[in-house]
Amino acid sequence: MDQSVFVHPLGVCESDDVGPRTRIWAFAHVLSGARIGSDCNICDHAFVEGHVVVGDRVTVKNAVLLFDGVTVGDDVFLGPNCVFTNDLNPRASVKKGADRLLTTVLEPEATIGANATIVCGVTVRRGALVGAGAVVSRDVPAFALVVGSPARRIGWVCGCGERLPDSLACACGQRFALVDETIGLRRLSD
Repeated sequence: MDQSVFVHPLGVCESDDVGPRTRIWAFAHVLSGARIGSDCNICDHAFVEGHVVVGDRVTVKNAVLLFDGVTVGDDVFLGPNCVFTNDLNPRASVKKGADRLLTTVLEPEATIGANATIVCGVTVRRGALVGAGAVVSRDVPAFALVVGSPARRIGWVCGCGERLPDSLACACGQRFALVDETIGLRRLSD
């Protein structure tokens, strides 16, 4: 592991695939086999299973649970206590290997709010913002703002995090175009 990686004395990091300048704080647990990118912040009480991939510059706030099959893109923010499932029909008596679990993908720049639940098998596209406490059970379009249970789109958000007006032009200068309701927006500078 790179010498610039910080693991708090009360944190546990069993993975040797952790990028430079990543910080793993007290009571966080990263299992062997997990891949964590550079410049990440894994906060207190976070749990990362062994078949999880976390990109660069990701913030994993306190008590986030990342189970096998989750892939997190670069520059993603995971709010406190959000959880990711990986089995649509779990039974204590039925043990499933990683190959039988559903995958979940968070594309770069996505944000998951505090206490949100992401049901396995979905993709949260680039720049989407999932509100606090939402239950996501289907794909989220790029730059969509979704809330509720089940989560539904109530608007669009800019890369800066501000809600977009109908013109899809943000006060920060970023402009967007609608690809379609399923795919979402694309940045005009992309």
